[in-house]
Amino acid sequence: MKNLLRIGNNAKKAAQIKIDNKTKNKVLEKFLLLIEKNKNKIFFANNKDIKFAMKKNIPENLINRLRLDKVKIEDIQQSIYNIKKLEDPTNKVIEKWKRPNGLLIKKISTPIGVIGVIYESRPNVTSDVSSLCFKSGNVVILRGGSEATNSNLVITNLFRKSLKLNKVNQNFVQIINNKNRKSVDYMLSNMQNFIDVIIPRGGKNLVRKVQNFSKVPIIGHLEGICHTYIDKDADLKMAIDVVYNAKLRNTSICGATETVLIHKKIIKKFCNPVLKKLSENNCEIIADLNIRKHFNGLSKKSNEKTWSTEHLSSKVSVKTVNNIDDAINHINKFGTMHTDSIITNNKKNAEYFIKNIKSSIAMHNTSTQFADGGEFGFGGEVGISTNTLPPRGPVGLKQLTSFKYAVLGNGQIRK
Repeated sequence: MKNLLRIGNNAKKAAQIKIDNKTKNKVLEKFLLLIEKNKNKIFFANNKDIKFAMKKNIPENLINRLRLDKVKIEDIQQSIYNIKKLEDPTNKVIEKWKRPNGLLIKKISTPIGVIGVIYESRPNVTSDVSSLCFKSGNVVILRGGSEATNSNLVITNLFRKSLKLNKVNQNFVQIINNKNRKSVDYMLSNMQNFIDVIIPRGGKNLVRKVQNFSKVPIIGHLEGICHTYIDKDADLKMAIDVVYNAKLRNTSICGATETVLIHKKIIKKFCNPVLKKLSENNCEIIADLNIRKHFNGLSKKSNEKTWSTEHLSSKVSVKTVNNIDDAINHINKFGTMHTDSIITNNKKNAEYFIKNIKSSIAMHNTSTQFADGGEFGFGGEVGISTNTLPPRGPVGLKQLTSFKYAVLGNGQIRK
């Protein structure tokens, strides 16, 4: 694993270099232009990856994540542009105060250092993560999935070319171009002297492995068992539209609603309209006895495992709850502290729900699919964090910073 040690050493050296915001933006601007000029090269590499994935019988949903087309390239470019426009989050005075003895204390934002990102399938992650880490003053070591090797390598090399053309150390962005899974094990267990934090992005098997074996601190989440609770004071049309979007807009993302909770007092009025729209769009309903009793369409019987299942497909779990506390208790028991939403016109209930669920993202009258750094105005995200300690939720530019204290005096000594 000499190559990984070399990458680690290169990363540590690059992390000592401070880049001004003007240069950061020039690098991102050039990266945008290089992607535009090299679209065909990216598509060619991506096509090789898709053929490889098909030969390996990789599931269709993963191939869809892997596939790049004109729209996805435009999304990549838009994300780079959005990140470029954002204010540099480093070297900012977060707060300051003066002590009675005259000492001035400042809390100042700093880069974290070297960030290792282990991810699967999506080549856009290569671009998003590189851009976010560089703009926030961090160095990144990328380790993408073997199914996206060619796509990731082309995009990484374009970023490194942009760095070189702007006379910036290319090792701000490095990729482990190695399909050997032992390289992931080595990153987790032998690179704690080089990497300050690991961010896993992928399926729960990957994330669980990282959580179990990493000697490096982790930012990430294992699963996205997200809930939408329809309160007794909900608007019917809103509930129909929001639940449909939260479940079916994109079933494969971690912010997709997996369980719908319905207050018992509105089952008769809400059950059929809400679930009918899902069912008519080929969504399988897995429900408790009370829901099945009132729903006119096809459904499957739930069991205890239902509530702790992340479907990531056109399936939804549906349960009756007695009241808002029952909904909150269910979410705190079976949820994964990702994203949970309440649909209600009762402001007190909304405030109570948001205050009492443990989720990193709590929502009111909107779709859980907004759990995304780009939608939060962060320009993009390195991932979603469900850690109890910060950062929590979408990890964008500001979340990729730490801080230090500057203590300024004029000769004070402590008695």
